[in-house]
Amino acid sequence: MPRLADPLVLARGAPMRNRFMLAPLTNQQSHADGTLSDAEFRWLTMRAQGGFALTMTCAAHVQKGGQAFSGQLGIWSDAHLPGLSRLAAAIRAAGSLSAVQLHHGGRRAEPPLTGELRRAPWDDSETGATALSTAEVEQLRDDFIAAAIRAEKAGFDGVELHGAHGYMLCAFLDTQQTPRTDRYGGSLENRSRILFEIIDGIRASTGPAFQLGVRISPERFGIPLAEARELARRLLSTGQLDYLDLSLWDVFKAPEEGHYAGTELIDHFMDLPRGTCAVGVAGKLMSAARAQQCLDRGADFVLIGRGAVLHHDFPRLALADPAFESIARPVSRAHLAAEGLSEPFIDYMGQWKGFVAQG
Repeated sequence: MPRLADPLVLARGAPMRNRFMLAPLTNQQSHADGTLSDAEFRWLTMRAQGGFALTMTCAAHVQKGGQAFSGQLGIWSDAHLPGLSRLAAAIRAAGSLSAVQLHHGGRRAEPPLTGELRRAPWDDSETGATALSTAEVEQLRDDFIAAAIRAEKAGFDGVELHGAHGYMLCAFLDTQQTPRTDRYGGSLENRSRILFEIIDGIRASTGPAFQLGVRISPERFGIPLAEARELARRLLSTGQLDYLDLSLWDVFKAPEEGHYAGTELIDHFMDLPRGTCAVGVAGKLMSAARAQQCLDRGADFVLIGRGAVLHHDFPRLALADPAFESIARPVSRAHLAAEGLSEPFIDYMGQWKGFVAQG
C-alpha cells in the first residue's frame, strides 16, 4: 500500500511530492472584481509552504455571472492574470504543484454580486434561475476552456473542473430536473456532455504537461449513487484526466440511499479501473491515521479542507507524526489568524457550527 509520504506520478506534468492535496475552499478573501488579494495570496502560499504537494485555489468563476459568493476569485478576464501569475509563481517557489478550480455557480450564483440574471441548465422556480439556451451552453463550455487557457498562461500546473455540490456542471447531472430536449438533456450521456466537451476542449487547447482534474459529488444533488459511479467510470476511462476528486463529505460515511446499507461510500468507487488517472477523496480527514486509511482502502491521494484551515502545515505535521490529529474545535480567532486566515475568512468559518469560539 502507498504511504502518505510517497510521491505520486501523474499522467502529465510533474509528480506530487506526497499524497496531500489542498482541497478547494471557499474563503471570501479576494477583491470584488475577482482579482487576487494579498489575504488570499497569503492563505494559499502558506499551505504550499506547509507541505501540500498540490495547492488548489478556491472555486474561481469562469463567467462574471457565475459568481456564487462574495470575495470569490475570478478567472473570467485577462484582468485577473497579474494576480494569478503572482500566485502561481509563489506556489511553485514553495515546491508545490498548483491548480485553479474552475467554477460557475449556476442556480447558486448571486445576482446582487454580479448584476446579472441567475442561470441554470433548467428553469428553477426555487431560485428564479432561467434555463440556458443551447447556444449559451456552448458559450459556457467555451468559457471554461478559455479559463483553463488563462490558468496555463498564468503559470499554473493545471486546473480542476468543479462538477460537484449542485453548482452549474453538477446541476446538468441532476436526474430530478431533466426537462432539456437538446443534446445536453435526458440521458446520462447527454447530461454529462458539457463536462466531456470541456475536458476535450481543454486537452486540445493546452500543452501536453498541463494537468486536468474533475471534482464530482458521488451522491445527493439529484445524482443517484449508481449514476455517479458510472460517471466516474467514464471519466477514468477517457485517458484525458490526471486525477478524479471525489467529494464525499465524510469519507467513511454510509451512502444516503438506504439499499446500500452496510457499506461505506468510499468503497463504491475504489474498484473502478482507473488507467493512468489518480483518484483522491475528501471528507472530514482530520488526522494522519484517517488519511492513511484512505490510501489503505484504495485512494491514491487525499484532499484536506478543514484540517488545512486549522493547520497550514497539516502535511508536514502528519508526515512527521503518524499519531497527529488536528486541534480540537472550536478554535479562537487568534489561532485562525496565525494560520493565515483574514477577518472575512474567519467570519465565514464562524458560520460552520462549532468551528470558531465565540467571544
